[in-house]
Amino acid sequence: MVKTTMIARVSDALPLAASIDDEQVEMELKEYKSQAKLIFRKLNMNSEKRCSIESGSHVFHYIIDHGVVYLCICERNYPRKLAFTYLDDLSKEFFMSYGNEIDRPGLRPYAFARFDTFMQNTKRLYQDTRTQSNLTKLHEDLQDVTKIMTRNMEDLLYRGETLDNLQGKSDLLLKDSARYRKTARDVNLQALYRKYGPPIIIGFVFLLVIYWRFWWY
Repeated sequence: MVKTTMIARVSDALPLAASIDDEQVEMELKEYKSQAKLIFRKLNMNSEKRCSIESGSHVFHYIIDHGVVYLCICERNYPRKLAFTYLDDLSKEFFMSYGNEIDRPGLRPYAFARFDTFMQNTKRLYQDTRTQSNLTKLHEDLQDVTKIMTRNMEDLLYRGETLDNLQGKSDLLLKDSARYRKTARDVNLQALYRKYGPPIIIGFVFLLVIYWRFWWY
């Protein structure tokens, strides 16, 4: 089942809305919500638009749409297709209701907390996977979830650090490459001078002697 939902702005991870959970769910998902905030900080506009991230007994599903990331935490056995259809429903309603306000300067955290009412009502529709409407959604070819990337939380953390390291190494390689090209060019020029310089000088002197001899005599 869908346990909780969080919505944030991609550009700066500003939380825009979140479902209000009871005390039991809040305690159960305390660590997962901390991980969700970490996911928000690592995402950018070049990140995968749809992704599932496995962590222990739960899975994070998120979509990015119009600069906003919609994320839900589900039990591992909850159907992915329903999770992403649920997120699609949220994204359409949220953008229709608040699309013009998302990038408003000075926007405060959880500025759209009232969206919780829609999230709670929609979540109830998706709770029981055996209802006729949800069975229909599962069998409809609404989206091919097999093409949506699945990762785990450890990979996400490791990949983020690796990307930072790779970026630094890439900058160093670019600088080293530029220095190498300059050094190689200088070495090649020196080799050309050593190889062809003496014959050219000798030839020039020979022509000069011939010219001087025939011109003056």
